[in-house]
Amino acid sequence: MSGIARAEDEGRARRTRFPVPLAVGISCYVLAVIAGMFWLADQTGPAVQASVWVVHGVLLIVLIRKLGARESSTYATLFIVLLSVGASYVIGLARDDLTLQQRGKEITAKVVKERLDPAQGRKGRHSHYTLARPDGTRVPGPELETTSDRYDVGQQLTVIEDPEGELAPSTPGAVDATGESLGGGALALTALGTIGWMTWRGSDTARTRDARKGPSAAQKFHKAVTADHSTRTEQEEKLREALRTHPADRRGYIKVTPATYPDLTYPQAARIAWEEGLRAEAFGNRGSWRFGETVVEEVPPQ
Repeated sequence: MSGIARAEDEGRARRTRFPVPLAVGISCYVLAVIAGMFWLADQTGPAVQASVWVVHGVLLIVLIRKLGARESSTYATLFIVLLSVGASYVIGLARDDLTLQQRGKEITAKVVKERLDPAQGRKGRHSHYTLARPDGTRVPGPELETTSDRYDVGQQLTVIEDPEGELAPSTPGAVDATGESLGGGALALTALGTIGWMTWRGSDTARTRDARKGPSAAQKFHKAVTADHSTRTEQEEKLREALRTHPADRRGYIKVTPATYPDLTYPQAARIAWEEGLRAEAFGNRGSWRFGETVVEEVPPQ
């Protein structure tokens, strides 16, 4: 069996070996991380949480790459991590509202002090209110916070206070966890949907569809404007010559312009590069194809 055939068989095996159970396992792992970080938020500081998220991202990209769609795994991983951070944060807000609903006590309080956040460019300035009961004792917990200047000193209002003083008081209409719960669930489902999309992207069906699409719109436009009548075989030989003769940049990459090869897709160019002893870089190309002996994220040959 030739080297090209072995590479194709290895790539097919990577894409088809238990993809659904692997995707289910990754989904369960992501949900576990969201739940774990939701719990960890009350136990540790921002530095520890940031470190855990970084470790999670590194492990997740390794798992996502095993689904087969390596050329977009980095971006998908970053998207999933951001969604997970958002879901963990929003679910935390929902938990606070539910806790206040369960153990909170509705009282009448008076605004005894008001302060406004310092101006920071165009950022909105929140208002903070210190509240006191009718007997003059301060309402326990943090200050009441609003996104606008709603109340004045001396004004009376009905709020729900936390008897344990852990949560800030809130007005009855604002203590509703429905929106936060739906928002956190939507973020988590979007993260799971991204995993499903990456599973599809790594399948043979998706790769076959991409191959049928052929050249990109920019490559077709270049061919029409320049009246390029070269055949695909001629373009392949031209690319081989470029890979053999073009100098590498300071990072060790050989850069070529995709529009110069209007009948080739990047995976097809990756196969040609593989035959020349190089790999195609999938990360951070910015309009160019990059090839090198080592790459950050490889485009699977086709």
